[in-house]
Amino acid sequence: QTAELCDAVEAEIRRTIPAGELEHLIDNIGLPNSGINLAYSTSAPIGPGDADIMISLREGHQPTEKYVRALRARLRAEFPSVTFSFLPADIVNQILNFGLPAPLDVQIVGESPGNRPFADALLSRLRTIPGTADLRIQQAFDYPQINVDVDRTNAALVGLTQQDVANDLLVSLSGSFQINPTFWVDPKNGVQYSITTQTPQYRLTSLQDLAATPLTGGSDDMAPGGNGNGAGSAQLLANVASITRGVSQGVVSHYNARPVIDIYGSVDGTDLGSVASAVRAVVARARPSLPRGSDVMVRGQIETMRSSFSGLAYGVIGAIVLMYLLIVVNFQSWLDPLIIITALPAAFAGMVWMLFVTFTTISVPALIGAIMGVGVATANSILVVSHARERMTEGLSATAAAVEAGFVRFRPVLMTALAMVVGMLPMSLGMGEGGEQNAPLGRAVIGGLVFATFATLLFVPVVFAVIHERRAGRRAAATPGALQA
Repeated sequence: QTAELCDAVEAEIRRTIPAGELEHLIDNIGLPNSGINLAYSTSAPIGPGDADIMISLREGHQPTEKYVRALRARLRAEFPSVTFSFLPADIVNQILNFGLPAPLDVQIVGESPGNRPFADALLSRLRTIPGTADLRIQQAFDYPQINVDVDRTNAALVGLTQQDVANDLLVSLSGSFQINPTFWVDPKNGVQYSITTQTPQYRLTSLQDLAATPLTGGSDDMAPGGNGNGAGSAQLLANVASITRGVSQGVVSHYNARPVIDIYGSVDGTDLGSVASAVRAVVARARPSLPRGSDVMVRGQIETMRSSFSGLAYGVIGAIVLMYLLIVVNFQSWLDPLIIITALPAAFAGMVWMLFVTFTTISVPALIGAIMGVGVATANSILVVSHARERMTEGLSATAAAVEAGFVRFRPVLMTALAMVVGMLPMSLGMGEGGEQNAPLGRAVIGGLVFATFATLLFVPVVFAVIHERRAGRRAAATPGALQA
């Protein structure tokens, strides 16, 4: 049934994505065959009802986000009873998620039976947040199972114990290799082969087939039916147990040795920061109704984003302070380095303006671009201020030196800025495979340099002239005799 559903979903995908842009469609249905493959899976499958459909696009395809939004709407409309989620396909988001299948993870931690109703209520509240998508509870609580309830009294009458019944069922359903590995060595070539005894699947198609499972583990000679040789007579499972259908958890997850319920979700059409703030507000309002002894925590890429942004923000501030101190050592002055970094507010304003105009959210690449833009803007300002200082030592006034520096350094400053802007232009357009990931870096650099270039050629000379003219005026007022002489 899951395979048929995957075929129908694939047909819908082919109707949404043009054939010229679709490279491959690969389905992984159910759980992987080995624990190693399961460890490398980022989709967290829990049973045969799960399936991964990996879509590969050709070079030159339209933005991936466009197809994700289209498929998210069409698949939910065509298959309302199926839960769909779009996992991070690029390596950057997979690394930032640290193996989780979604950037948003709200965990309800504890062993209280009331955690499940609380998780359902919290999920309904989270779905009201604009920008959230693919919200679901990872741990399915309606996974079908078959309950075998052994009547110990009846089992004892026929010489069987709970362990005998469990072992015989294990051999029948999973094979004898689980509890009694058996090997056969071929005398001709000496090769060792594993021998496993197991009931064929085609003989277990109903509850009646399961109830007819033979039990031969008894060894009570005094029980009715005992044969006196140390082994009980064969019995059917239906004689000593009742079989019923039921539901249970599809998977039991733990975090720091405590059971958890995970609410996974993604972001669509907005930034993760605003969604994170709204999620924290919803969680804070729901916390008073949390069962006693339990806790609710927000994890996932939100925590990674917070730590990354904090580190990069300190990095930007540290870079500015370090550059200022280095320029102080080079110029042997505390004032001129301060004039040089007056171009940086314009650079930051340009970065914010460019991100706003291009509908780009603040991200780690954007902050890295901010650090790059700060370096280039500072280098251009150094060119202007250093030339103005040289002309002042030659006897020009501060105003004349600043004006000349603006004209003389116009070409080098413009060439440096244009070289960086032209180099970042293809990146800012998101061209090439995976170009959307690095586009914020290019856009931040371009916006910062455009504003910083105007500030370097216009604002920095004005600040230089004003400060040094006032400084010269104070010196003249302090030494009137020198001016009269």
